[in-house]
Amino acid sequence: MDRLIADLLGRADVAAARAWIEAHDDRTQASQRAIAAIPAPTFDEGRRGEFIADRFRAIGLRDVHTDEVGNVVACHGPGDGPGTVVCAHLDTVFPSGTPIDVLGKGERVSAPGIGDNARGLAVLLTLAEAIVCCNVELAQPVTFVASVGEEGQGDLLGVKHLFSTWERGKTGAVSPFPLPPSPSSFIALDGPGLDRIVHRALGSIRLRVTFKGPGGHSWAAFGVPNPAHAVGIATARMAEIGLPTTPRTALSVVRIGGGHSLNTIPMAAWLELDLRAESDPVLASIRQTIDAVLEGTLAWINKRRAAGTAPHRMDVTPLGERPSGTTPEEHPLVRAAVAATRAVGGTPSLASASTDANVAISRGIPGIAIGGGGRGGDAHLLTEWYENTHGPEGIVRCLLVLVAVSSHA
Repeated sequence: MDRLIADLLGRADVAAARAWIEAHDDRTQASQRAIAAIPAPTFDEGRRGEFIADRFRAIGLRDVHTDEVGNVVACHGPGDGPGTVVCAHLDTVFPSGTPIDVLGKGERVSAPGIGDNARGLAVLLTLAEAIVCCNVELAQPVTFVASVGEEGQGDLLGVKHLFSTWERGKTGAVSPFPLPPSPSSFIALDGPGLDRIVHRALGSIRLRVTFKGPGGHSWAAFGVPNPAHAVGIATARMAEIGLPTTPRTALSVVRIGGGHSLNTIPMAAWLELDLRAESDPVLASIRQTIDAVLEGTLAWINKRRAAGTAPHRMDVTPLGERPSGTTPEEHPLVRAAVAATRAVGGTPSLASASTDANVAISRGIPGIAIGGGGRGGDAHLLTEWYENTHGPEGIVRCLLVLVAVSSHA
């Protein structure tokens, strides 16, 4: 694969695209700042999607459209269908109304979402334009996607919808061409970075558990089942669950709430939990253990209630489920990413994370997630920042991976 990447660097069309990327780096950074300035909380990505769609059309991509859930999709290259999918998510973790001030134009730029994922989207645009302007030869079509619902409770909404559409072979007014069952490969552009290659999809199960009781005065009604006690007991018991280290697994109670006054037994209290693992069978097994803990807590709290008081009830609400899986290290897509990383001066680092690529990987489609060059920090914080160190190299890495995968179609 190193030889293939070296040959691609010497190919006239790829060399021209590399030079184009480097020459237009100021424009890439301007796009990144402009994208970051457009609010795009999960489930409200429309304005940012319109910006990307307009740019896709200006670049000259074909079949530009916005699908039923808000994904912006465009195509390029020979033939119909998705071919290789290159995807960057539109949404940010920041709620509606968050002030967005893009600060700095020199070495460091700071703004909520400037790296995650304004960088990925800017790279998506530059990559597409370089390929079109320099007539980069591709052996199969490429589908460029700006996806919705990648973050948090979005639960990979956009990419799940795309794969559902592809798997149904849906054709209609929303999709301008017949789609084959699935893409050949999937590349997610997520944030900055030059080294990391995510080929292991980190799966997750997220739940909200609510305990409900009659409530009452903390003195006069003492003895009725207390939802806050149930939440505390369930949390403590889940903290004692033995978790495997291979594959790495994590279980965290991430939020707790309930009650409305200092001298009142609450009528309801709740907890939210986040379970993660690199294996779907492990996730399913730990989920069964969690269910047993919760049912045991409910039985325990009801057994202790005062005679004649109403029993506790429990509601378990799914908040999200992300599939897991692995694209093997020896797969040409991963090997291409490793070789391309070395070729642009990076140090390849194979990793696990939760990204849009999860959906492809879990369905047996080769998938990875890579950064778009540069350096960043404070992701998901208001102080998020980006520095353009090796920024163009990151885009060239994406170009090399895409063309290499196309060559192996």
